[in-house]
Amino acid sequence: MNLKKAFYRVYQTAFKVVMGTNLFNWKEPELLEGAGSVRKLPEFVKSKGLKNILVVTDKGLTGLHLLDGMFEEMEKAGVKYTVFDGVQPNPSIENIEQAREAYITNNCEGIIAFGGGSPMDCAKAAGARVTNPKKSVKKMRGLLHIRRPLPPLFAVPTTAGTGSEVTLAAVVTDESTHEKYPINDPKLRPKYAVLDPELTLGLPPHITSTTGMDALTHAVEAYIGRSNVANTAEYAEKAVKLIFENIETAYADGKNVQARQNMLKASYYAGMAFTRAYVGYVHAIGHNLGGFYHVPHGLAMATILPHVLDYYGDKAYARLAKLAVISGVKTDGTDEEKAKAFIAEIRNMNARMNIPTGFDCIKDEDISTIAQRALKEGNPLYPVPKIMDITDCMALIKELQITK
Repeated sequence: MNLKKAFYRVYQTAFKVVMGTNLFNWKEPELLEGAGSVRKLPEFVKSKGLKNILVVTDKGLTGLHLLDGMFEEMEKAGVKYTVFDGVQPNPSIENIEQAREAYITNNCEGIIAFGGGSPMDCAKAAGARVTNPKKSVKKMRGLLHIRRPLPPLFAVPTTAGTGSEVTLAAVVTDESTHEKYPINDPKLRPKYAVLDPELTLGLPPHITSTTGMDALTHAVEAYIGRSNVANTAEYAEKAVKLIFENIETAYADGKNVQARQNMLKASYYAGMAFTRAYVGYVHAIGHNLGGFYHVPHGLAMATILPHVLDYYGDKAYARLAKLAVISGVKTDGTDEEKAKAFIAEIRNMNARMNIPTGFDCIKDEDISTIAQRALKEGNPLYPVPKIMDITDCMALIKELQITK
């Protein structure tokens, strides 16, 4: 295992060097921000020379008429649009192919991804399939497997959590194998994004809490990892501060526009952090719990995060201590004391927002396979503070198990 760990660290160091170069376009997306900004999107789309757009969303959002204002402005602007609202909670390969077919059949020129992480993932992968028709979704799995740029992609998040409006990742579910895995490529990053807090005002409290903790996980995993470059640490610090200051207000008072706007910006900053500095084992394990049991991603992140931070132990104390100070959790004491206080406060926040401490769906006979798949995702790519082996990973998943 020592040779494996050495290889992982060499791989991560090389990857950090590559990600720190100007080989990829790391420019921030062009943003439309503020209450009502989604209604400005159609004219913005038109200004980019586009006249025919595919809107990728889900039936829940169309049923809530959340897109109606944007559609009205589309008609005024003379922008034709086709709606694909068949996105599933965990978009499958079949789902992605359906969106791609809608794009091609209707001669679309660009894509608006409207919704949470699932519509974003589906839109990204479908766009990649449009411009890379000979490469299947399965062949895009992993890192840097997309050759040609996507069509113009406009991201409109309706949850404050995934940060997908700025990330290079799309997560796909293979229903034939019950695997959930990421496609990672800078070509997946949207060039344009809308941060409109009015779109998040109707979110139920449990969605507000779990998606917000997803954003916190992005920021924390990026910050404590070994691949921070350029401004990623600064983005992560901004995200953590905003989340600690606003998440429980947004949870308790869903109509608080300022808290909603701050959570959207926090999610955006966290996305900017982890799209270059990457995530860690919270995501690797969470993706596979989602693949096996359809555990919602945000819920998985919130529940798993303190367990993994405990596992990292003293390898993460120094960085977590800084976050304890930035978040106002604890400003004095040793690094260990501050780090442990930060982890404890995450557990306390979860409890106050009725997020469980584990899952009753985990079956003993699945733990080994979940662990193997999690480590296949995490190693060697994720630059974690402390590398897990199969025994460590299985023990941590066992910790998450709640027996009925």
